[in-house]
Amino acid sequence: MHTTETALLVLTNVPDQAVATAIAESLIQQHLAACVNVLGPCSSVYHWQGAVETSAEIPLLIKTTRDRYDAVEQAIVALHPHELPEVIAVPILAGLPAYLGWLQQHTV
Repeated sequence: MHTTETALLVLTNVPDQAVATAIAESLIQQHLAACVNVLGPCSSVYHWQGAVETSAEIPLLIKTTRDRYDAVEQAIVALHPHELPEVIAVPILAGLPAYLGWLQQHTV
């Protein structure tokens, strides 16, 4: 299977820097992700329990593989303080072959 057929970008948002760091470090230490980008704070607007909510959040961009997705999802849910954390996986359809190979190598 070619690397582009297995590479995923997983997105999640967390409420603060401490949670962002904990999730990023855990995923890297367990080799569940090759890289996690912790972005700057953003404002999210969403429906929750019948109301429109607005909150500050820290986005995480998690580079992993399909084989590691279930474990990534479980780790995020375990460390995330929200009742229903956002966890979305997007296939990586193309990329620098050397980078995608590195991603694959560091998620085994």
